[in-house]
Amino acid sequence: MLASFLTYSMTNFLKIEPLLLVPLVAIVFFFAGFFIQPLIARAVHGKQSLAVLMGLVFTFGISLILRGSALSIWGFNVRSVSSMISGTHVPLGSFIISSTRLVAFSFGILSTLALLAFLRFTKTGMAIRATAQNGVVAETLGVNVPKIRSLVYAIYAAMTGMAGVFIGILFSISAEMGVLYTIFIFFVVVLAGLGYIQGVIYAAVFLGVLQSLITIYIGAQYVLLLVFATLYVVLLIAPKGLLGKGL
Repeated sequence: MLASFLTYSMTNFLKIEPLLLVPLVAIVFFFAGFFIQPLIARAVHGKQSLAVLMGLVFTFGISLILRGSALSIWGFNVRSVSSMISGTHVPLGSFIISSTRLVAFSFGILSTLALLAFLRFTKTGMAIRATAQNGVVAETLGVNVPKIRSLVYAIYAAMTGMAGVFIGILFSISAEMGVLYTIFIFFVVVLAGLGYIQGVIYAAVFLGVLQSLITIYIGAQYVLLLVFATLYVVLLIAPKGLLGKGL
């Protein structure tokens, strides 16, 4: 939500193509995530009882503050970001695909593959995987676990910010939009299997196809209802995700 509004404001102020802002937004949110994570970690790993619940309350509070700030700055009106490729289409065989959707899809696939390569083939990626498996053992082997956790959250924030740029170009922007995408992200994570990043691609495609089919044949008003019904069935049948490779 913040990335979409930031793109909207910078596009109008600087008169620049919004797609060119993707690297800048990524950098801004990377550093924001890096410095916010220790605050979240302190709430989650504190000595107080129900530390995990405190972490949820803390992040929920941040969400409310950011949503209220967005309403104060940009108001209740729905906004949109215009790109030079908005309204254009690309013919692919017998299909005609929106240029913005094709670019967003391609960027999503490439960024996910780049993240997978980073986790698999770099020393830092190995440290991240070790920390995810067992933070105590990783720390005894010389991994700076707090710094790795901050780095992971920073990468997450940067990727989320870049996604916000494309969401602003593809759809309308409002201060309440974050709630809907949080629901969809939860759906994708559960279907992929917690911790199995490769499964995110399959789960996201499945969600997109499911949404389209429900909208076309049943009605857009039933999307959330049937998405949650599908999520419930998946949790009963495959609690480790569709491919059974989650934690």
